[in-house]
Amino acid sequence: MSNAPFAITAHDVTDAARIIAPAAIVTPLLENAALNALAGRRVFLKFEGAQHTGSFKFRGAYNRLARLNAVERAAGVVAWSSGNHAQGVAAAARLLGIPATIVMPVDAPAIKLANTRALGADVVTYDRHRESREAIATQLANDRGATIVPSFDDPHIIAGQGTAGLEILAQADAAGASVGQILVCCGGGGLTAGIATAVKAQSPATAIYSVEPSDFDDTARSLISGMREQVGPGARSICDALLSPSPGALTLPIMRALVTAGLTVNDDQVRDAMRFAFSTLKLVVEPGGAVALAAMLAGLAPRCDGASVVVMSGSNVDPAMFGEIIAG
Repeated sequence: MSNAPFAITAHDVTDAARIIAPAAIVTPLLENAALNALAGRRVFLKFEGAQHTGSFKFRGAYNRLARLNAVERAAGVVAWSSGNHAQGVAAAARLLGIPATIVMPVDAPAIKLANTRALGADVVTYDRHRESREAIATQLANDRGATIVPSFDDPHIIAGQGTAGLEILAQADAAGASVGQILVCCGGGGLTAGIATAVKAQSPATAIYSVEPSDFDDTARSLISGMREQVGPGARSICDALLSPSPGALTLPIMRALVTAGLTVNDDQVRDAMRFAFSTLKLVVEPGGAVALAAMLAGLAPRCDGASVVVMSGSNVDPAMFGEIIAG
């Protein structure tokens, strides 16, 4: 990667777009009249549920794995994830012929566990409240000589996720809109940092907001303090895709420089957003993928010049949970 002050530059994102172009889907940027009326502004929805494996994670995973040499590919890769990164790595590995082992929490949504296995990856489960996923994955990688593929704190992963930002700008321009702000679902910060890097290089005036579950507001607090704040003990949320304990060592400096502020939503607001997405937008969105929409529906996004873009980061929701939420 580059020798710039941050882990990636806008050039790294455009290079990632070149690498993933043969494999990734250009996901739609949607507009809905009912949402515009409710929000009192023009709102676009970047629907990453349409990406391979149902989330944005395929972008970064493919960008990282496609750069492995023949020896590294033969030794395989190891990753840890609650599900979306797991599926992204598994899908990319299958396309590239690379063995993959994924360390996943035993309480991950059953659909994510099943889908990861169906993509050909070996799954090793752990107790997220008592065991370290990083320690387990590191031991497995050391034993096998495999490459670790972090879920967010890796330059190629961040750059790959940033390709969604390039698409947003191009698609909004095609729709005759300038982008005033982008709300991004945020866990460890890979998607937020990547999109911010891509967008700010082309549209410096566009405001970027990270959005997190209220009990997992480590990025929002870190943006203020400048330090990698930690999630408090006993924190819980239905947003299983966003339960990182702190922002990344590589992602936080980027976000500190480029992100306007951090927003937070509670689980009830997330449930409301999921119901709205299903009933009005006709979209299935997982809890973690709905937090940015929840912030928009709750009126938390400041007014801006230009259109607002809400990133809906994934659609991998457990069917039983989804049914309960939609039923209210």
